[in-house]
Amino acid sequence: MTETRTLSGKDLAADIRSQVAADVKALREHGVEPTLAIVFATSDGGTRWYVSSIVKAAEKAGLRAIERQLPDDSTTADIAAELQRLANDDTVHGIILQTPLPVGVDGGALAALIPFGKDIDGINPLSAGRLVIGESGFAPATAAAVMELLRFHQVPLVGRHAVVVGRSAVVGKPVAQLLLREDATVTVCHSKTADLPEVTREADVLVVAIGRARFITGRHVGAATTVIDVGTNTDDAGNLVGDVDAGSVVGVAAALTPVPGGVGPVTTALLLQHVIAAARAVG
Repeated sequence: MTETRTLSGKDLAADIRSQVAADVKALREHGVEPTLAIVFATSDGGTRWYVSSIVKAAEKAGLRAIERQLPDDSTTADIAAELQRLANDDTVHGIILQTPLPVGVDGGALAALIPFGKDIDGINPLSAGRLVIGESGFAPATAAAVMELLRFHQVPLVGRHAVVVGRSAVVGKPVAQLLLREDATVTVCHSKTADLPEVTREADVLVVAIGRARFITGRHVGAATTVIDVGTNTDDAGNLVGDVDAGSVVGVAAALTPVPGGVGPVTTALLLQHVIAAARAVG
Protein backbone atom coordinates (compact mmCIF):
# COMPACT_ATOMS: atom_id res chain seq x y z
CA MET A 1 0.00 0.00 0.00
CA THR A 2 1.25 3.49 -0.91
CA GLU A 3 1.30 6.25 1.69
CA THR A 4 -0.84 8.94 0.08
CA ARG A 5 0.17 12.51 0.95
CA THR A 6 -2.65 15.01 1.57
CA LEU A 7 -2.21 18.23 -0.40
CA SER A 8 -4.28 20.67 1.64
CA GLY A 9 -5.02 24.13 0.29
CA LYS A 10 -5.78 25.74 3.66
CA ASP A 11 -2.31 27.03 4.53
CA LEU A 12 -1.73 28.33 1.02
CA ALA A 13 -5.10 30.10 0.99
CA ALA A 14 -4.34 31.67 4.38
CA ASP A 15 -1.01 32.96 3.07
CA ILE A 16 -2.69 34.51 0.02
CA ARG A 17 -5.46 36.11 2.09
CA SER A 18 -2.88 37.57 4.48
CA GLN A 19 -1.02 39.15 1.57
CA VAL A 20 -4.30 40.45 0.14
CA ALA A 21 -5.10 42.16 3.46
CA ALA A 22 -1.69 43.86 3.44
CA ASP A 23 -2.16 44.91 -0.18
CA VAL A 24 -5.63 46.34 0.53
CA LYS A 25 -4.16 48.47 3.30
CA ALA A 26 -1.38 49.74 1.06
CA LEU A 27 -3.78 50.60 -1.77
CA ARG A 28 -6.12 52.44 0.58
CA GLU A 29 -3.20 54.55 1.76
CA HIS A 30 -2.87 55.64 -1.88
CA GLY A 31 -6.57 56.43 -2.18
CA VAL A 32 -7.63 53.23 -3.96
CA GLU A 33 -10.49 51.10 -2.56
CA PRO A 34 -10.15 47.63 -4.19
CA THR A 35 -13.65 46.56 -5.14
CA LEU A 36 -15.14 43.30 -6.40
CA ALA A 37 -18.60 42.94 -7.95
CA ILE A 38 -20.36 39.58 -8.30
CA VAL A 39 -23.32 39.27 -10.67
CA PHE A 40 -25.62 36.25 -10.50
CA ALA A 41 -29.15 35.50 -11.67
CA THR A 42 -30.26 32.47 -9.69
CA SER A 43 -31.76 31.65 -6.31
CA ASP A 44 -29.91 28.32 -6.28
CA GLY A 45 -28.75 27.63 -2.72
CA GLY A 46 -25.33 26.33 -3.70
CA THR A 47 -24.59 29.38 -5.82
CA ARG A 48 -25.83 31.71 -3.10
CA TRP A 49 -23.57 29.96 -0.59
CA TYR A 50 -20.55 30.23 -2.89
CA VAL A 51 -21.13 33.93 -3.55
CA SER A 52 -21.52 34.56 0.18
CA SER A 53 -18.26 32.73 0.87
CA ILE A 54 -16.41 35.00 -1.57
CA VAL A 55 -17.98 38.10 -0.06
CA LYS A 56 -17.10 37.02 3.48
CA ALA A 57 -13.50 36.27 2.48
CA ALA A 58 -13.27 39.65 0.76
CA GLU A 59 -14.66 41.55 3.73
CA LYS A 60 -12.36 39.70 6.12
CA ALA A 61 -9.40 40.89 4.06
CA GLY A 62 -10.78 44.44 4.03
CA LEU A 63 -11.72 44.30 0.37
CA ARG A 64 -15.02 45.84 -0.72
CA ALA A 65 -17.46 43.35 -2.29
CA ILE A 66 -20.73 44.10 -4.07
CA GLU A 67 -23.42 41.50 -4.77
CA ARG A 68 -25.76 42.02 -7.71
CA GLN A 69 -28.44 39.33 -7.59
CA LEU A 70 -30.88 39.43 -10.50
CA PRO A 71 -34.15 37.46 -10.83
CA ASP A 72 -34.12 33.82 -11.93
CA ASP A 73 -35.97 34.77 -15.12
CA SER A 74 -33.49 37.45 -16.17
CA THR A 75 -32.76 37.72 -19.89
CA THR A 76 -29.45 38.18 -21.63
CA ALA A 77 -30.31 41.88 -21.98
CA ASP A 78 -31.06 42.22 -18.25
CA ILE A 79 -27.73 40.75 -17.21
CA ALA A 80 -25.88 42.61 -19.96
CA ALA A 81 -27.22 45.93 -18.65
CA GLU A 82 -25.88 45.19 -15.16
CA LEU A 83 -22.50 44.10 -16.50
CA GLN A 84 -22.22 47.23 -18.61
CA ARG A 85 -23.00 49.41 -15.58
CA LEU A 86 -20.21 47.74 -13.63
CA ALA A 87 -17.85 47.86 -16.60
CA ASN A 88 -18.31 51.64 -16.76
CA ASP A 89 -17.95 52.13 -12.99
CA ASP A 90 -14.38 53.24 -12.27
CA THR A 91 -14.74 52.30 -8.60
CA VAL A 92 -15.18 48.60 -9.51
CA HIS A 93 -11.93 46.76 -10.25
CA GLY A 94 -13.03 43.15 -10.66
CA ILE A 95 -16.21 41.54 -12.00
CA ILE A 96 -17.39 37.94 -11.62
CA LEU A 97 -20.33 36.57 -13.62
CA GLN A 98 -21.38 33.59 -11.55
CA THR A 99 -23.02 30.55 -13.11
CA PRO A 100 -25.45 28.89 -13.55
CA LEU A 101 -27.26 31.40 -15.72
CA PRO A 102 -30.99 31.28 -16.52
CA VAL A 103 -32.09 29.02 -19.35
CA GLY A 104 -31.75 30.70 -22.74
CA VAL A 105 -29.20 33.28 -21.62
CA ASP A 106 -26.20 33.75 -23.93
CA GLY A 107 -23.28 33.24 -21.56
CA GLY A 108 -20.68 33.79 -24.26
CA ALA A 109 -22.07 37.19 -25.19
CA LEU A 110 -22.15 38.20 -21.53
CA ALA A 111 -18.58 37.05 -20.89
CA ALA A 112 -17.40 39.33 -23.69
CA LEU A 113 -18.93 42.33 -21.90
CA ILE A 114 -16.58 42.07 -18.93
CA PRO A 115 -13.61 44.35 -19.69
CA PHE A 116 -10.31 42.53 -19.97
CA GLY A 117 -8.82 44.49 -17.07
CA LYS A 118 -11.73 43.60 -14.78
CA ASP A 119 -12.07 40.00 -15.91
CA ILE A 120 -10.58 38.48 -12.75
CA ASP A 121 -11.97 35.00 -13.46
CA GLY A 122 -10.72 34.85 -17.05
CA ILE A 123 -13.99 34.24 -18.89
CA ASN A 124 -13.76 36.92 -21.56
CA PRO A 125 -12.68 35.38 -24.92
CA LEU A 126 -9.79 37.86 -24.99
CA SER A 127 -8.55 36.50 -21.66
CA ALA A 128 -8.85 32.94 -22.95
CA GLY A 129 -7.01 33.76 -26.14
CA ARG A 130 -4.16 35.47 -24.34
CA LEU A 131 -3.81 32.44 -22.08
CA VAL A 132 -3.42 30.17 -25.10
CA ILE A 133 -0.65 32.25 -26.66
CA GLY A 134 1.13 32.84 -23.36
CA GLU A 135 0.35 36.53 -22.93
CA SER A 136 -0.45 38.20 -19.62
CA GLY A 137 -3.99 38.22 -18.24
CA PHE A 138 -6.15 36.61 -15.58
CA ALA A 139 -6.50 32.85 -15.88
CA PRO A 140 -9.71 31.29 -14.54
CA ALA A 141 -9.21 31.23 -10.78
CA THR A 142 -9.85 27.50 -10.33
CA ALA A 143 -7.28 26.59 -12.98
CA ALA A 144 -4.81 29.01 -11.41
CA ALA A 145 -5.50 27.47 -7.99
CA VAL A 146 -4.50 24.03 -9.30
CA MET A 147 -1.15 25.43 -10.37
CA GLU A 148 -0.56 27.30 -7.11
CA LEU A 149 -1.28 24.14 -5.12
CA LEU A 150 1.21 22.17 -7.20
CA ARG A 151 3.87 24.85 -6.64
CA PHE A 152 3.13 25.14 -2.93
CA HIS A 153 3.53 21.41 -2.42
CA GLN A 154 6.59 21.33 -4.70
CA VAL A 155 5.17 18.84 -7.18
CA PRO A 156 7.59 18.69 -10.14
CA LEU A 157 6.11 19.42 -13.57
CA VAL A 158 8.97 19.88 -16.03
CA GLY A 159 8.98 16.92 -18.39
CA ARG A 160 6.29 15.12 -16.37
CA HIS A 161 3.13 13.63 -17.85
CA ALA A 162 0.07 15.60 -16.74
CA VAL A 163 -3.38 14.21 -17.54
CA VAL A 164 -6.44 16.48 -17.33
CA VAL A 165 -9.84 14.80 -17.12
CA GLY A 166 -12.39 17.35 -18.34
CA ARG A 167 -12.27 19.92 -21.13
CA SER A 168 -14.42 22.79 -19.85
CA ALA A 169 -13.51 26.37 -20.71
CA VAL A 170 -13.24 27.28 -17.02
CA VAL A 171 -11.00 24.46 -15.75
CA GLY A 172 -9.95 21.69 -18.13
CA LYS A 173 -8.72 23.70 -21.10
CA PRO A 174 -7.08 26.55 -19.15
CA VAL A 175 -5.32 24.23 -16.70
CA ALA A 176 -3.95 22.28 -19.66
CA GLN A 177 -2.51 25.52 -21.06
CA LEU A 178 -1.01 26.45 -17.68
CA LEU A 179 0.57 23.00 -17.35
CA LEU A 180 2.10 23.39 -20.81
CA ARG A 181 3.62 26.69 -19.68
CA GLU A 182 5.43 24.73 -16.96
CA ASP A 183 6.88 22.34 -19.56
CA ALA A 184 4.69 19.40 -18.62
CA THR A 185 3.58 16.97 -21.34
CA VAL A 186 -0.20 17.25 -21.30
CA THR A 187 -2.98 14.84 -22.25
CA VAL A 188 -6.60 16.03 -22.10
CA CYS A 189 -9.25 13.35 -21.56
CA HIS A 190 -13.03 13.62 -21.82
CA SER A 191 -16.22 11.58 -22.11
CA LYS A 192 -15.16 10.10 -25.46
CA THR A 193 -11.68 9.00 -24.34
CA ALA A 194 -11.18 5.28 -24.94
CA ASP A 195 -10.01 3.22 -21.96
CA LEU A 196 -9.69 6.16 -19.59
CA PRO A 197 -8.04 4.18 -16.74
CA GLU A 198 -5.21 3.12 -19.04
CA VAL A 199 -4.47 6.76 -19.83
CA THR A 200 -4.84 8.15 -16.31
CA ARG A 201 -2.73 5.44 -14.67
CA GLU A 202 0.26 6.71 -16.67
CA ALA A 203 -0.07 10.23 -15.23
CA ASP A 204 2.50 11.79 -12.94
CA VAL A 205 -0.07 14.51 -12.25
CA LEU A 206 -3.79 13.87 -12.68
CA VAL A 207 -6.16 16.86 -12.62
CA VAL A 208 -9.80 15.82 -12.37
CA ALA A 209 -12.51 18.32 -13.34
CA ILE A 210 -15.27 16.26 -14.89
CA GLY A 211 -18.19 17.23 -12.66
CA ARG A 212 -19.20 13.68 -11.69
CA ALA A 213 -19.12 12.67 -8.05
CA ARG A 214 -16.48 10.06 -7.13
CA PHE A 215 -15.93 9.21 -10.80
CA ILE A 216 -12.18 8.59 -10.55
CA THR A 217 -11.31 5.55 -8.44
CA GLY A 218 -8.24 3.62 -7.41
CA ARG A 219 -8.17 1.80 -10.74
CA HIS A 220 -7.55 5.12 -12.51
CA VAL A 221 -4.31 5.99 -10.67
CA GLY A 222 -0.80 4.68 -10.25
CA ALA A 223 1.53 4.65 -7.26
CA ALA A 224 3.41 7.71 -8.55
CA THR A 225 0.31 9.78 -9.39
CA THR A 226 -0.42 13.13 -7.74
CA VAL A 227 -4.18 13.68 -7.94
CA ILE A 228 -5.74 17.15 -7.93
CA ASP A 229 -9.50 16.90 -7.36
CA VAL A 230 -11.32 19.99 -8.65
CA GLY A 231 -14.81 18.52 -8.22
CA THR A 232 -17.48 19.97 -5.96
CA ASN A 233 -20.51 17.70 -5.87
CA THR A 234 -23.17 16.89 -3.30
CA ASP A 235 -23.86 13.26 -2.44
CA ASP A 236 -27.20 11.77 -1.37
CA ALA A 237 -26.49 12.68 2.25
CA GLY A 238 -25.83 16.30 1.35
CA ASN A 239 -22.06 16.06 1.86
CA LEU A 240 -19.60 17.88 -0.38
CA VAL A 241 -17.58 15.34 -2.36
CA GLY A 242 -15.11 15.56 -5.22
CA ASP A 243 -14.84 13.96 -8.64
CA VAL A 244 -12.42 11.49 -7.04
CA ASP A 245 -13.47 8.57 -4.85
CA ALA A 246 -11.00 9.43 -2.11
CA GLY A 247 -11.67 6.22 -0.20
CA SER A 248 -10.39 4.07 -3.04
CA VAL A 249 -7.56 6.40 -4.14
CA VAL A 250 -5.95 6.83 -0.73
CA GLY A 251 -3.40 4.08 -0.35
CA VAL A 252 -2.91 3.87 -4.13
CA ALA A 253 -1.91 7.34 -5.35
CA ALA A 254 1.15 9.28 -4.22
CA ALA A 255 -0.83 12.39 -3.23
CA LEU A 256 -4.40 13.73 -3.24
CA THR A 257 -6.10 17.05 -2.59
CA PRO A 258 -9.01 16.83 -0.14
CA VAL A 259 -12.58 17.95 -0.85
CA PRO A 260 -13.35 20.22 0.87
CA GLY A 261 -10.14 21.96 1.84
CA GLY A 262 -8.08 21.52 -1.31
CA VAL A 263 -8.56 23.55 -4.48
CA GLY A 264 -11.64 25.43 -3.21
CA PRO A 265 -10.13 27.78 -0.61
CA VAL A 266 -7.21 28.58 -2.90
CA THR A 267 -9.62 29.52 -5.70
CA THR A 268 -11.45 31.98 -3.47
CA ALA A 269 -8.19 33.50 -2.23
CA LEU A 270 -6.88 33.91 -5.77
CA LEU A 271 -10.01 35.75 -6.86
CA LEU A 272 -9.23 38.33 -4.18
CA GLN A 273 -5.59 38.46 -5.27
CA HIS A 274 -6.74 39.11 -8.83
CA VAL A 275 -8.85 42.06 -7.64
CA ILE A 276 -5.72 43.54 -6.06
CA ALA A 277 -3.81 43.14 -9.32
CA ALA A 278 -6.64 44.78 -11.26
CA ALA A 279 -6.82 47.67 -8.79
CA ARG A 280 -3.07 48.25 -9.02
CA ALA A 281 -3.24 48.34 -12.81
CA VAL A 282 -5.60 51.31 -12.76
CA GLY A 283 -4.58 52.85 -9.45
